[in-house]
Amino acid sequence: MADPTPHLLLVDDEAALRQLTAERLTERGFEVVQAESGEQALELIEQFAFDLLITDLRLPGIDGTEVIDAARARYPAIVGIVITGYGTVRDAVEAIKKGASDFIAKPFHFDELMHVIEKAIEQRQLRSENAYLRSQLEERYQFGGILGRSRAMQSLFQLLETVARSTSTILVTGETGTGKEVVARAVHMNSPRKAHRFVALNCGAIPETLLEAEIFGHERGAFTGAVGTRQGRFEQAHKGTLFLDEVGTMSAGLQVRLLRALQEREFERVGGNQTIKVDVRVIAATNSELPRMVADGTFREDLYFRLNVINVTLPPLRERREDIPVLVKHFLQRFAPTDGLELSQEAMRAMMAFAWPGNVRQLENAMERAVTLGQGRKQIELADLPPEVSAIQTTAAAPFVDDLPAAGLDMPAHVAGIQRGLIAKALERTGGNKNQAAELLRIKRTTLVEMLKRLEGKGH
Repeated sequence: MADPTPHLLLVDDEAALRQLTAERLTERGFEVVQAESGEQALELIEQFAFDLLITDLRLPGIDGTEVIDAARARYPAIVGIVITGYGTVRDAVEAIKKGASDFIAKPFHFDELMHVIEKAIEQRQLRSENAYLRSQLEERYQFGGILGRSRAMQSLFQLLETVARSTSTILVTGETGTGKEVVARAVHMNSPRKAHRFVALNCGAIPETLLEAEIFGHERGAFTGAVGTRQGRFEQAHKGTLFLDEVGTMSAGLQVRLLRALQEREFERVGGNQTIKVDVRVIAATNSELPRMVADGTFREDLYFRLNVINVTLPPLRERREDIPVLVKHFLQRFAPTDGLELSQEAMRAMMAFAWPGNVRQLENAMERAVTLGQGRKQIELADLPPEVSAIQTTAAAPFVDDLPAAGLDMPAHVAGIQRGLIAKALERTGGNKNQAAELLRIKRTTLVEMLKRLEGKGH
């Protein structure tokens, strides 16, 4: 438990004044250590982290300014107060430049000194609280490198913070480019396993004939080209985390082997018969609809349930547009940390209006391009953005207005007709792909499906 008694170093070469002041400070609850010179004060500072330092400005040898400077260099949070017998503004300004919180001129009443001390402590606490609040505000909008102020991302951060402490298997789902591997790394780095390895494998990038050996390893001679024994990703991730991306691309046979490894926490290398036990947390990810694949018989139901102990769904960027300015600022700082680049309002409007089918990864690439084209300027313009983004119409469109017949009209039916027409055009343009049609209309796929059901129920 922290010691509530403030520790104070009092430095003054006038013994009588120093002793009297120390006694009065002790009565007020301070733990006081005295020093009669700057040299002695520096020795004491090297040995102990005082909360407060009160020093005479004029000392034989090393003066009070140097004492303050040395103390602040070692302990940035120390409260430093200087006492000057001269009372000049120049002395006080110089001391405060060196890091002193305040000063008091001799001769002084003890109550005046206490007032200065209390004010200095209050100011330090306020600075500390402000620094803490700034850090909390920054932390509030991120988790392990994932950024977002939207309600969806705030809920995601709370979930990740909770599941990171567990050992449960996690299934991360979301569209391409939403940051599934970033999430997996964030979970690992905030878990008790962070001191061990994070091993990632993109199952869709490895030929099926080699994927089994990549995951479980192989013995020498297990297949053509296996010139030696090799550890698989499971062994490499022992005590740590194994991230399997695009897990939906696995063959049926490999799904069986993975299921057994997850259930038993053991396996054999390809071409081997020795059972290898591992302690691994598995985080799987996919942009495929695994429930549909289970229904189609292309993905094992028991493996799906084994992987989907905790489901983490990443929202697409088009459903959290309020996060775009946060991401823009982040990528500007990454790609141009010293240039002070900003986005013009016109460019920002286009960024906000674009659907971002490639999600955060596409936005990152767009910002890298814009920074490259914007070199030598302080502002990124609309023309610096990729053509598909800069071509977006950002003018607020006027609401659809039709001539109102003299006899009036059935407004619900009229609105339904407009919706039906827009949906039909979107589906025609995307070849019937509901995901892409929803992106064009800037609505969720589930919303599009529900609208279709409702409109079909009303007839064509």
